Amino acid sequence: MPNLDAVNDRLLPHVQRGAIPGMVFAVAIGSDVSIGTVGTPAFASDEPLTSDAIFRVASLVKPIAAVVAMTLVEDGTIALGDAVDQWLPELAAPSVLRSLESELDDTVPAERPITVEDLLTFRAGFGIVMAPPGTYPIQTAEAELGLKTLGPPWPPTPLTIDGWMAAIGTLPLMDQPGELWRYNTGAQILGVLMERAAGLPIDDLFRERVFDPLGMDSTGFTVRDGQLDRLTTMYEAATDADGNETGRVDVLDAPIGSWWATPASMPSASSWLVSTIDDYWKFVAMLNAKGAFEGGRILHEASVEAMLLDRLSSGQRDEIFHGTTGSWGLGLMVPANGTDDRSAGAGYGWDGGSGCTWRTNPLTGVTGILFTQRTMTSPDSTAVFDDFWAGVTEAVG
Repeated sequence: MPNLDAVNDRLLPHVQRGAIPGMVFAVAIGSDVSIGTVGTPAFASDEPLTSDAIFRVASLVKPIAAVVAMTLVEDGTIALGDAVDQWLPELAAPSVLRSLESELDDTVPAERPITVEDLLTFRAGFGIVMAPPGTYPIQTAEAELGLKTLGPPWPPTPLTIDGWMAAIGTLPLMDQPGELWRYNTGAQILGVLMERAAGLPIDDLFRERVFDPLGMDSTGFTVRDGQLDRLTTMYEAATDADGNETGRVDVLDAPIGSWWATPASMPSASSWLVSTIDDYWKFVAMLNAKGAFEGGRILHEASVEAMLLDRLSSGQRDEIFHGTTGSWGLGLMVPANGTDDRSAGAGYGWDGGSGCTWRTNPLTGVTGILFTQRTMTSPDSTAVFDDFWAGVTEAVG
């Protein structure tokens, strides 16, 4: 049984100094899991945080979206090698910028169609640019269209799914399909493709394929009726005019008036889920068990193995993961080919920009999941993440 005192000792100082009001976490060795809490659901609250608290998990939806996609592959609705334009005519015969610096009309034709696999591997040719907003013409154009795909997803786009696709279809790609790994947009497009291919709204599709079978009763694209009192408050670091953190932490989204209290016009498969630590552990445990769960299966073992296969070239991997032991599979981070990293925090999983992280190390069987209420300010690991993984290392001996 993991020793949660070690994790508590690492996390509590972040709460005591006012950086984060509270956190929930899970530490598991195989299927033996322990769940703990630290702090309160909001700075203004005196109530202790409970394990059924609901958090915005941001990009931790991406691995779930990949599992939903693989269920559609298994039933023959889609295939990884399918061109997406049969469901997404807006992306038929796309043009590609000559360079990232190019004006939007300085393009060449795409050398091949975008495929379903391109969306899952984030090599569809469009995604987040690691540069300040407005550095390149394509960033300015994306912002003017209100796509919310090259930066934080909140507040949500006012566009509907069809309106969003029509808008992104007016833009050229940044790269040739398959050429580079670019974050985020592939998952948003994937959500639209799955909705159209399956003929179901995305929230119904996720519930039918994953949430209901696993008993994830507090997970969805909207907080369910009667559960809003369990939604935590989300915070962000305040910054000055130059983008430097001031040391103040401001409310970004509160339960009263929350963006998640009513259905979004576009419930994005890249970032828009709420969940609890208990629910997310059910999903992780299923994936760790190669698609199985108590009472049945979500996926065949071969489909899970396909998800966890390193899909990037060495050049693509080094450009994004900077020589670490991580790479990318289908919808989530996976161990890079040929690596043997047994440390906590290595393995497969991903992070959420709302302050969440999950990793399972397949070499040791150790899993850690952490939900916090403070958004990340960069793609780099946060201090609280680092302390969490140090605590997990101590907890499992």
